[in-house]
Order: sequence, then C-alpha cells, then structure tokens
Amino acid sequence: MIYLTPLLGGIMIGVAAMLMWYGYGRIMGMSSITSGVLWQQAAERRWRIIFIVAVIAGAFAVSKFMGVTSFAPIKSGWIWPIAAGLLVGFGTGIGSGCTSGHGICGIGRFSSRSIIATCIFMASGIATVFLVRVLGA
Repeated sequence: MIYLTPLLGGIMIGVAAMLMWYGYGRIMGMSSITSGVLWQQAAERRWRIIFIVAVIAGAFAVSKFMGVTSFAPIKSGWIWPIAAGLLVGFGTGIGSGCTSGHGICGIGRFSSRSIIATCIFMASGIATVFLVRVLGA
C-alpha cells in the first residue's frame, strides 16, 4: 500500500499531462502556466487561473481525503521560502521551464532539451542535498 499512493499520483499526473497536450495543445508546465497569468492577455489568462486554482484545490482535497490534518510550521521564518521561490522562478526562466514541464511533459515527448534539463535538475538536487548534509546546514 505504501507504493500505491505515489504510483497512482504519478499516473494521474501523466494522464493530466496527456489530456492537456492532446485536448488543449498545451504543455502542463507550472512555471509557464503561472508566469502566463502575469504576462498573457485576458483570454490566455483565464484558463491559466482556472488551472492554478484547480491544482491548489486538488492538493487540498487530496490532503483531506488522505487524512492530513496539519502541516509542519516553517521554523526558519518566511524569508527562506520566499527567497527559494524567487530563485526557482529565476531558474525556470533560464531553463525555459520547470521540472514538471521538462520532466513530465518534455521527456514524455522525447524532447532532448527536456531530457538534458531534467538531468541537470536531478544533478543539482543531488549536489544540494550532499552539500547541506556535509555542511550541516
């Protein structure tokens, strides 16, 4: 049962990405969808807002369904999560997309650029965990 939840979650994300691609002709990358809320015209903005609200509502609904009653408080203060979010936003701009866009949708379309980007994402994550553990941060 411990492996069933992530497996079902992955399948659902993959199906959603396929439906978005084949049904709407769009890649389901969160950074592109989110940035489009700020920079696209009104007609483009509407579906993006609906998508973001649906993702948040879906996460909330699944957490309630799974019995998650509380979340861990942020002990380091709000500056670190805000800084991290800004750095991720900056990085997705440089990388022309985020992990969901490249890792799920791009690899699913056999995009060599997305495969390389995902390898870089993974290597960066591994290096960060290694450094944090070695430095004890």
